[in-house]
Amino acid sequence: MKKNLQIQNLFLRDKMTISEFKNHFKTELSEIYTDSETAFLSTVFIQKIVGFDNFQQRKFSEQKIRINDEKKLLKIISELKSNKPYQHILGEAEFYGMTFFVNENVLIPRPETEELLEMAIREIQNLKFKIQGLKILDIGTGSGIIPLVLKKHFPETEVTSIDFSEKALEVAKKNADFHHLDVKFIHADYLTCDVNENFDIIISNPPYIGIEEENEIVDSVKEFEPKMALFSPTSDALIFYKKIAEDSKKYLNKNGLLFLEINQKLGPETLDLYVNYLSKVQLIKDLSENDRFIFGMK
Repeated sequence: MKKNLQIQNLFLRDKMTISEFKNHFKTELSEIYTDSETAFLSTVFIQKIVGFDNFQQRKFSEQKIRINDEKKLLKIISELKSNKPYQHILGEAEFYGMTFFVNENVLIPRPETEELLEMAIREIQNLKFKIQGLKILDIGTGSGIIPLVLKKHFPETEVTSIDFSEKALEVAKKNADFHHLDVKFIHADYLTCDVNENFDIIISNPPYIGIEEENEIVDSVKEFEPKMALFSPTSDALIFYKKIAEDSKKYLNKNGLLFLEINQKLGPETLDLYVNYLSKVQLIKDLSENDRFIFGMK
């Protein structure tokens, strides 16, 4: 009995209670995050490591944290101080009401892409012909957020996704398996491949940041997220959009829809690429009033 008690005391020997750790977390990260952000993040990581949800953390705020858990939490603080995105530390991100696995090989989902999907879902639902059997092409899938959200909302469609990164596709397939959704993933360099198939919907959030804009991107993005998914591979920031325009002309079915997330600095220039190929095309602003999306119909 005495030996068991000694082992238990050793296991529970620690420096901080949950409340003390939250205060420590806030102090250590005050130069990087706001108070509301540190409150959110400390709650998220305590739940991840200790297993207590927000209510339990409040109820048992004076409970001591086990040594092994405390070490993990202190390591997380160090990682956050290095500007590593908290989603990469968690290994997951919330997006459009779903949880997706993420790592250094894929972009962290952005709110603007939720806006893109909100628009796409609305317009697809408004189609005057049957959705069943619609064929959707997603270009530059990354973690798979776009095709998987669409497949969840429209299970009767056929969804195909292309990406050049094999490691990104591994993440996308893991997310598809997790959500039990059937999407066809293709490993290919979109810029050099021939789509060679007709689709009813083309959607994409391709790399659109110009090389000259790199110094404007914060370190937490440049240092931890894949440059392949962020920056145009050439000096032409519109290279993907030009290829998508050509493919829309050849492979987008009549009355088919096009949805694109774009570089806010190149709105009119991007729009001009599509006016001769689509019967209807619009440049749409995001909630921050930036030129952010192209919506078109063949």
